[in-house]
Amino acid sequence: MRPIRETGNAMVGNHRHSPDKPISWTVPDCLAATSGELIGEDTGIRFSRVVIDSRTITADDLFVAVIGDAHDGHSFVHKVVGAGVRGIVLQKQRLQDLSRQPSGVVCIAVEDTTQALGALGRYHRRRNHASVVAITGSNGKTTTRQMTAAVVSQGHITLSSRKNYNNHIGLPLTLFDICPRHRWAVVELGMNAPGEIAALAGICLPDIGVITNIGPAHLEGVGSMDGVMQAKGELLGGIHPEGTAVLNADDDRVLQLAARTRCRVVLYGVSEKATIRAVDVRSTDQGHSFRLILPSGEIRVGLKVPGLFMISNALAAASVGEIIGLSADQIKTGLENFSPASGRMNVLHTRAGFHIIDDTYNANPGSMAAALDTLVALSKGHRSFVVIGDMKELGPRAAELHRHVGNLAARSEISGLFTTGEFAGKTAAGAAEAGLDRNKILIGSKEQIVQSLTQCLQPQDWILVKGSRAMAMEEIVRELSAWADTKPEER
Repeated sequence: MRPIRETGNAMVGNHRHSPDKPISWTVPDCLAATSGELIGEDTGIRFSRVVIDSRTITADDLFVAVIGDAHDGHSFVHKVVGAGVRGIVLQKQRLQDLSRQPSGVVCIAVEDTTQALGALGRYHRRRNHASVVAITGSNGKTTTRQMTAAVVSQGHITLSSRKNYNNHIGLPLTLFDICPRHRWAVVELGMNAPGEIAALAGICLPDIGVITNIGPAHLEGVGSMDGVMQAKGELLGGIHPEGTAVLNADDDRVLQLAARTRCRVVLYGVSEKATIRAVDVRSTDQGHSFRLILPSGEIRVGLKVPGLFMISNALAAASVGEIIGLSADQIKTGLENFSPASGRMNVLHTRAGFHIIDDTYNANPGSMAAALDTLVALSKGHRSFVVIGDMKELGPRAAELHRHVGNLAARSEISGLFTTGEFAGKTAAGAAEAGLDRNKILIGSKEQIVQSLTQCLQPQDWILVKGSRAMAMEEIVRELSAWADTKPEER
């Protein structure tokens, strides 16, 4: 399929490059991208990569001294120059950090190195053939991105985001991996505050934009659900006029955004408003199956992942496949070959006979509710336990929302609740208010939770473990798994 957006191939006409490697960088490229000031002379050097990590740098790389939350790249300039690096980008006000101009090293001075990194990412995106799918939403964006890449790769050589590189630093690092052979790149856009999605869209220049849902996440930064809607909706303004917005018809707030985009809109969901739909949904031993309704036809799809909410993610991915001209069989193959990344609704069947739902990667009220529904569906009447860590970035509503999640957990008829973190008391209070016996609620450290669980777990029990990334709830999964792997007499 011809890319939706013309990519400006003249920009790379004089570059010698392999289709399997990213296009190299000249000093004029770097200056054109960043509008930076060349300090010293252009030595004619070409840089193979743009790098921000001094630990992984090689002599042929361009080092951008980004100022992050934990480290200031300017502190490592002398280290990388000593390692033989011949190109650095640094902030103008930090030029004094260089005691002298290093011999043979190209220095480019900019106002802001983080913005320069984004500008370099945008420049690289534009000089390649690849079209871009950008995905955002309160829940499911990482899984949807992975599913979409699995679908798109059935027909085209596709790049997908590194890990969860979805912010102003991670997104450019992903775009730098685009090679001439790539025809599509599928990226994820995250945010904590208004304006961030718009800025990220301005870097990746999406041809297709996907919004999965609007939920109570990042309220600390945007203030309200309407604030979340406005922030996520910024993606629509960044889509190419000839591109497509893929929107969830089952989410009222996402549906409201449909009227605000200048480009074509494709709706997906179980709603009759949707163009791309799932009907005749059935539970299977491996996950769920459904009949996928497409404008080009229909086909039954079997997902090998738990959670009914995964069907919505699959429909978003199927929508992208339909838009770019893939067949129903190709879409089906991509979806059925998908398996979730670590910490995202992974089901672990332990040697001790109990089962762990590892959904520890992140959490907000919406994803908590979906995970609890999955626990109920999978446990099928067996004993079930929930381990809940704090949900971060909820602002003034944090206490209320943790209490609500505790309430939901209790109404899921669980056998016990284990909770940790600053708002553990609120989660526990919500569960008690909904009728869960206080003797079945434990507030404690992760170590105390593991110790208590290992004293009560039995074969066929189910345990859901979930919390925000900062809570590192995977430590509990790791400890429980290790305990289950030991011999019974050694426990």
